[in-house]
Amino acid sequence: MAKRTTQPQNTPPATRKAAPKTAAAPEIPAASPEELAAFSRRLDRHYDELKWLYSELYHNDRKAFDYFLQMLRRAWSDRKAALRAQDAAREADPAWYRRRDLLGMMLYTGAFAGTLKGVGEKLPYIQECGVNYLHLMPLLESPKDRSDGGYAVADFRTVQPELGTMDDLEALADACREKGISLCLDFVMNHTSEDHEWAKKARAGEPGYRERYFFYNSWDVPNEFEKTVPQVFPTTAPGNFTWLEDCRQVVMTTFYPYQWDLNYANPTVFNDMMENLFYLTNRGIDVIRLDAVPYIWKQLGTDCRNLPQVHTLVRMMRMVCEIVCPSVLLLGEVVMEPSKVVPYFGSPEKPECHMLYNVTTMATTWNSLATADVSLLRHQMDTICALPRDFLFLNYLRCHDDIGWGLDYG
Repeated sequence: MAKRTTQPQNTPPATRKAAPKTAAAPEIPAASPEELAAFSRRLDRHYDELKWLYSELYHNDRKAFDYFLQMLRRAWSDRKAALRAQDAAREADPAWYRRRDLLGMMLYTGAFAGTLKGVGEKLPYIQECGVNYLHLMPLLESPKDRSDGGYAVADFRTVQPELGTMDDLEALADACREKGISLCLDFVMNHTSEDHEWAKKARAGEPGYRERYFFYNSWDVPNEFEKTVPQVFPTTAPGNFTWLEDCRQVVMTTFYPYQWDLNYANPTVFNDMMENLFYLTNRGIDVIRLDAVPYIWKQLGTDCRNLPQVHTLVRMMRMVCEIVCPSVLLLGEVVMEPSKVVPYFGSPEKPECHMLYNVTTMATTWNSLATADVSLLRHQMDTICALPRDFLFLNYLRCHDDIGWGLDYG
């Protein structure tokens, strides 16, 4: 049996990709004593639980945790004045997103306006529609012929060139903020494109990078996984692993062969992905849609779905967002039956996602229109309404991903 290469390795700072600097980037003002005190208060509030969960998950890897804390401080210090002000305002009004005046629109930048600058020019129209929540479909750099609609990210810090630049995205976020519009962007957590810098280095055998994925030198371990792990696309992309002929390795690819699953058992992966997340929130993204979050922890002998470690990771994500960028919301994409969706709210004492998609209501609404029978919709709504009022669903009519039609005929 092949040896599984999951030993965590902390990447030396010199090999980490620095945030690109641009001439248009605003100068970040020094934090005021009041802002420093607020950050310290938020960190102190979560520190004990955060350290406990991190240490439990990553086997008391103190070096990784110390780097993690330094990264949180660095990410917070990089937030510009307008974002710090928004953090303070929303922290003082924690129910700001729970009122009934939030109306969203989802769009593809290219199809809607050509470019990000074009979207900015159409903001008056968006306001006229009553929209104050704008979800831009994936727009980060991805290979044209192997992108899965933009969900195979090759660079979390670069916009697809035909749509604009990261400066354009930040300018759009600034314009939206001035008009009271929250901007939502997908954060693809489960995998990267095989064209990502980490994947290229892993393929080449550079030390420390194969440990970021699931690499095996034979099919022994992958075949054991296949005994218990369902296939996402059994017709179009059968199996959960792909053979790489050039490096004579097998790599885990739950979705498509060009999307390589990240190994969150390696703390370097979690640390660096959170740094990527904060890079986006510091550009002004208000809502982070956690794509395919149930899949992010893999364990041999399980179905690799909704494992307890996933909830540990999401709970830590909620805490670090409350520390670094408390005005940002986490939206969980859990396209599963309600019993699997609800746990991603966490609990009132230890919350995870701020919002979750109301997947089943979307499906049963269209079913009711097709059948002229509302019994299934009523049954589903009764189930939703019986949940704690703290649980906030995002209701929607349609999305790009209508594959999860969990109709509860039983």
